[in-house]
Amino acid sequence: MSDAASLSRIASLIGDPSRSRMLLALLGGQARTASELALDADVSASTASSHLARLTEAGLLQVVRQGRHRYFRLAGAEVAAMLETLLGAVAAPAARRTGPADAALRRARVCYDHLAGELAVEWLEAMRASGCLQAAIGQELALTEAGLAWCGNAGIDVAALRQARRPLCRGCLDWSERRDHLAGSLGAAVLQRLFALGHARRIADSRAVVIDAHGRRFLFPQA
Repeated sequence: MSDAASLSRIASLIGDPSRSRMLLALLGGQARTASELALDADVSASTASSHLARLTEAGLLQVVRQGRHRYFRLAGAEVAAMLETLLGAVAAPAARRTGPADAALRRARVCYDHLAGELAVEWLEAMRASGCLQAAIGQELALTEAGLAWCGNAGIDVAALRQARRPLCRGCLDWSERRDHLAGSLGAAVLQRLFALGHARRIADSRAVVIDAHGRRFLFPQA
């Protein structure tokens, strides 16, 4: 299949309103059952099954089996980044603001497995300003010696992260801010560290994340 045909196929799959609602329901990184996704998309169980099969076959979803149960989740951070970028691209040009209307979602939210929103963009800009992250034009972000020191102080094992297949640092265009936040294995590790330390928590039934004062000091130690 040519690149153009592949792109057309993926666009057609995402373009269906029911399938797009399913994909957005999974953008928070949590796996869901077919029944739950049927409710999210407001379709019957049989219709949901058909949609999920097509999304899985196209490589947009993964199936996780646990005992007799099957759960669906996004196939990876790249799929999440694509969806987040599309959300930003489809905002009405005349709109005063882009992104979600919910102030909590705009401030901080989960984008698959890393932090997004105003706070995430502010943090990436601070990391670049302090010389912890840098990038040449047209290149991915790179962790510097100062960045390695920051990770060490934060309790993040960069050597272990480098073993992962995904990039260590990658910019992800933020839906609401229209600037990059940090994705990649480091972006995921930072969010998980915030959760593990008890400095961040997710709002129930939402992608929104609440970060306390300790979490802000974790992200901005020199503020």
